[in-house]
Amino acid sequence: MEAAQEHFMEQEESDGSDKPSSSPYNSPFRSTRLHIQRSNVCSRAYFVVVMVFFHVYILNVIALLLYVHYNNGPGDLVSSDGASSSALVSEGGSSLPHPAPASRELHVEDYSQSFSLPRIEGIRVGHVQQVSLVPERTHEMKTLSLKPLLFEIPGFLSEEECRVVVQLAQLKGLMESQAPAPSQGQEESNQPLLSLSTEEVFSLLDLNQDGLLQKQEIVSHSRSRDGTWLSPDNLRQILTGLEGRPTEMLNLEDFRRVYDVSQRPGQQRSGKLWSQFRQRSKHTWLFQGLGSHHVLQTLRNRVISLTRLPSALVQLSEPLQVIRYEHGDFSNAHHDSSPSQSETICAHTRLAGNTSALTEVSCRYLTVSFYLSSAEEGGETTFPVADNRTYEEQALVQDGTDLTDTQETCGRGNLRIKPTPGMALLWYNHLSDGRGWMGELDEYSLHGDCPVRRGVKWVANSWVNVDPDYQMQARYQRLVAQRHRAKSTMEEHYQPLSHSDLHQDL
Repeated sequence: MEAAQEHFMEQEESDGSDKPSSSPYNSPFRSTRLHIQRSNVCSRAYFVVVMVFFHVYILNVIALLLYVHYNNGPGDLVSSDGASSSALVSEGGSSLPHPAPASRELHVEDYSQSFSLPRIEGIRVGHVQQVSLVPERTHEMKTLSLKPLLFEIPGFLSEEECRVVVQLAQLKGLMESQAPAPSQGQEESNQPLLSLSTEEVFSLLDLNQDGLLQKQEIVSHSRSRDGTWLSPDNLRQILTGLEGRPTEMLNLEDFRRVYDVSQRPGQQRSGKLWSQFRQRSKHTWLFQGLGSHHVLQTLRNRVISLTRLPSALVQLSEPLQVIRYEHGDFSNAHHDSSPSQSETICAHTRLAGNTSALTEVSCRYLTVSFYLSSAEEGGETTFPVADNRTYEEQALVQDGTDLTDTQETCGRGNLRIKPTPGMALLWYNHLSDGRGWMGELDEYSLHGDCPVRRGVKWVANSWVNVDPDYQMQARYQRLVAQRHRAKSTMEEHYQPLSHSDLHQDL
């Protein structure tokens, strides 16, 4: 019994000794569990903070994208035109390469303030740089002058391309130039084509017949470009006199004084260069758009690559002019473009222009001239004042000799270029405005063609038309694009069956 009790007490002690021994085991377990719970709480808080910052970041990105989308025009999303220009040129090894098929959709550039006109650097006279115009071949471009910025590119056209352009011009038919020179023994006349008295001119301009001329009445009669009875210089002189009056109106007596002054030769601003410009040649115009001969399209694409200008500018410019100079034919020194004035509007943007503009003028940013043949003697292209230190119109007359008269003074020009078949000349008719757009007329771009002494000279001119007002240029191109899309939609809607479709149906 005692032994049993002792055994029971030993068991109790052993159990009691076990309890303290289990305490160190249970205590760490509880501490670890409590630590795990605190760690979970911290992880949740950290996750919430991270998610909040993540959502704020996403919202900021979305807001930035919306801001960019609504503050940029659609033109800003158009890819650079340089790649498209290079893609347009697709000449192969053959002498008459076919251009890459162009899209029917007209790509219109958005002329925002960041838009600029690329301009080739001349570096110095005689500098030669390599240009890539056709695949697997480079052309040399040599700087001939810096005032104006003038380059020559030998081998711009192949012999076969020159022949095709001449044949296309002959097939189209050539017409006499609009400013023929007087024949020998015939005195040059400064009289207008129609003989009208001052009273008759006043009556024609006075639309409401109230005996007073207002600016709107004068402007409304200035839309004729042929200048049969009032030239742009005459109208500009009359407007100047009108604006000098306090009432800005002219009665018959005031008009008579202003009109008589405007009719006197030599009294007009730039009258010598504009009113006495003469030439004798024959010319025609060749369309270079879709549907034209592939050689003409190839030349246009090559001009895009050479000038590095947006293709839309070149595509919407004037057609290719082809001129034939026979024996004795010439053109006096002149500017291809016109100075920018408030009362004039560019002829190519008249669709988007002010209908009350005084007169339409040619706005040609640059000229690319191609020699299609070489005259046996004469026919040089002359730049009378190229690289002069200064330019003064009065200095064009030296010792009684007019340097603009290429018939008499062609040999006295500062720079003369002999026509070589296939060679191209590139010069800028305007300076830069300092903001990447077209600026003032470069007076040094005065040029002419010396008389052909023997043989025949063929030359082609490609002009790139740009309005000095880039907003006007953009508006014009949008109007053209809208008409183009409307026409394309109409043609697709009423498109007749092609021969292949008819063959399939049959």
